[in-house]
Amino acid sequence: MQTLTTRSKVAVNKKMTFMERLYIPAIMGGMRITLNHFFKKKVTIQYPEQKREFAPVFRGQHVLKRDENGAERCTACGLCAVACPAEAITMTAAERKPGEESLYREEKYASVYEINMLRCIFCGLCEEACPKEAIFLTDRIVDTEYVRQNLVYGKDKLVEPIDKDKRLDVSKRETKETREFKTHPEYAHNKLYTKSLK
Repeated sequence: MQTLTTRSKVAVNKKMTFMERLYIPAIMGGMRITLNHFFKKKVTIQYPEQKREFAPVFRGQHVLKRDENGAERCTACGLCAVACPAEAITMTAAERKPGEESLYREEKYASVYEINMLRCIFCGLCEEACPKEAIFLTDRIVDTEYVRQNLVYGKDKLVEPIDKDKRLDVSKRETKETREFKTHPEYAHNKLYTKSLK
């Protein structure tokens, strides 16, 4: 029968020697490698007592940002969910009611916003897709859990606190172009932002 490829190899049925059948040389070689590692510097750290220094561009747990007045920035446009390659983000939009202007920045907001941390690959595409700068990836590590349902994060874990002292600084994740764009009050995107600066 003719082979489909030319990559076939002839298997060698070489008989093992007596020492090879005892596996002693292989065991001794493995033990030598193990003993060598005993005298090398350890690469593991005792987390959480010790913590590694992360790069400024490290992408960890998400945060839904508030604006300068404490209102949620997210308008439930769904661009982050569309951009997510792992389909980890789901949301439900709702209309803002009269008297809720201080809670939600726009007329439409996300009444339910969930990220499945088991599916998320921390690529940062949601951060790039958001036109309102509502979602950012922080330098926080996602906590481990024993139950899968606990790793579906809702707004209770994602939205940052109202207190300005407890908010997360994400300015190091903003690009130079974004900071320059915010200085133009004529763009509709910046109307609320520039009002709060006055």
